[in-house]
Amino acid sequence: MAIATPAAAGTTDRAREASAAAEARIQSAETMGAGADAPRDTAVARAALASAREDFASGHKEAAIEDAIQASALADTAIGIARQHKDAAIAAAREAQRASADAARDQVTAAQGQAAAAQDQAVAAQQQAAEANARAQNAQQSAAASAADAAAARDTAAIAAARTPQVETTVTTQQPARVHHTTVTRHTTTTSTAPAPSTQVTTTTQVTPPR
Repeated sequence: MAIATPAAAGTTDRAREASAAAEARIQSAETMGAGADAPRDTAVARAALASAREDFASGHKEAAIEDAIQASALADTAIGIARQHKDAAIAAAREAQRASADAARDQVTAAQGQAAAAQDQAVAAQQQAAEANARAQNAQQSAAASAADAAAARDTAAIAAARTPQVETTVTTQQPARVHHTTVTRHTTTTSTAPAPSTQVTTTTQVTPPR
């Protein structure tokens, strides 16, 4: 009995420690979300821990230790699955974040390109407007120059007309009257017309100097 009692006490402690360890592993698995990620393994681990406690209460210390070790193993499996799911979720979130960042950069680049294109169009429009204004000014200047040339031509014509002498020509025609001679002889009347002298034409030219 002296030898068996310490051995029994050691088995009891081992069973208690195994049960406590299994309980801690199961709680860790449930905290990590193993109940959702690995519900079967978590449930089986809980069942194995319950069996270990029943074995311990019934005095079956070795069976209690075996059930507790099995519960811990199942809890570790659930923890592993939960970690895998968590790592996958983290990786997916990071990938989504990178994709969002890339999409945002692409949008920023596209917006910058559109802004640059709009600025180029604005500059081109300003240049076209400046060219149109320049053409309008040139047209106005040309019209003004043409009007000035026309006015100068009119003034030159007026001056030339004023300086040109005026010539007036007067033509005077003189034609003497015919001479009629009447002779009465024995009731016979004879009328003769003497030929008229030649017609005289006089031309007078008057030149009026310019003022």
